[in-house]
Amino acid sequence: MIRRLAPLAVVALVALCSYYGTLAAAPYGLMRLAEAKLAKTAPVNNFTHTPPVRAERQFVVRPSPDLLYSVCPYDLTAGPLEVTAVPVPGRYSSISVFDARTDNAFVRNDEEMAGKPMRVVLALEGQQVPTGLETVRVRYATGIVLQRVLLADPSEAAAVDPIRQKAKCRTLAR
Repeated sequence: MIRRLAPLAVVALVALCSYYGTLAAAPYGLMRLAEAKLAKTAPVNNFTHTPPVRAERQFVVRPSPDLLYSVCPYDLTAGPLEVTAVPVPGRYSSISVFDARTDNAFVRNDEEMAGKPMRVVLALEGQQVPTGLETVRVRYATGIVLQRVLLADPSEAAAVDPIRQKAKCRTLAR
C-alpha cells in the first residue's frame, strides 16, 4: 500500500511546490514585463503623459478610454523619488504606486488632495529623506507610479492636459 502512495505523494508535493512557486514568482514576472515595455517609451524616474487611449495604441491590456494615463517607472537605487501632482478641478484623478511585486504601496485621489497639490517621497528603508516631507517606504527599489484622470468626454483631453502635465517624478539628491 505504501509503495502505491509514494508516487502520489511525490506528485502532490511537486504540484504544491509548483503552485506556490508560481504564486510567488508571477507578480515579479508581470511587473518586469510591464517595466520592459515601458522602458521603450517612458524614461525612469520621469512621468510620461500619454494621449487618450485608442485601440491601436494601448499599453494596458484593457485601458479605459475615458481616462488619461501618466506613468513614471521608478528606480530608487540612486536615491528617494519625489512625486508631485496637482488635482484636476472637477475631475476624478488619482496617483497610485505599484512596487516590483505589483503590490499597491500608495494611493491618493483628488478628494484626499482637497484641491491642493500632492507631494510625497518614495524611499527604501534606510534611505534619508528631508524632514517634513510625507514619506512612503516601499520594499523594492523598482516599480511604477500611475496617474489617472477621468474625462467626461475625450474632447476634454486638451483642456485637462496642462494640469496633469504638472505631475512630476524626480530623484532627490543624496
